[in-house]
Amino acid sequence: QVQLVESGGGLVQPGGSLRLSCAASGRIFSLYTMAWYRQAPGKQRELVADITSFGSTNYAESVKGRFTISRDNVKNTVDLQMDSLQPEDTAVYYCNVRHLGIIFWGQGTQVTVSS
Repeated sequence: QVQLVESGGGLVQPGGSLRLSCAASGRIFSLYTMAWYRQAPGKQRELVADITSFGSTNYAESVKGRFTISRDNVKNTVDLQMDSLQPEDTAVYYCNVRHLGIIFWGQGTQVTVSS
C-alpha cells in the first residue's frame, strides 16, 4: 500500500522559513517525479515545484528564488525548503508522486504565514 506522509507545516511569521518533508512508502519511487502542490482557501490546487528522477527541477514563478525542492532516492523522501515566506504562501501543501499516469497524493500539511 502506497503512503505519502507530509510533515513540517505550521505557523510562521512573514519572512520566516519552514521545511516540509514527505516520506513515501509502499514501492520504489526512484523513477517517479516527486512534487509539492498547494491549495489556498477558495483557490485551485497549484503546482509549487517538482523534481524528476534525474534531479531536474521546476518551480512556480511565485516561489522561484525562495523555495528549493530536493529528493533522496534512498530514503524515498522529497523536501521543500521554503524561505522568505509571505502571507500569500498560506495554503495546505500536498506531496505528489507520479509516473506513467500513476499518481499518488499525501493528506496535506497546513502552512500559515501570519504575524
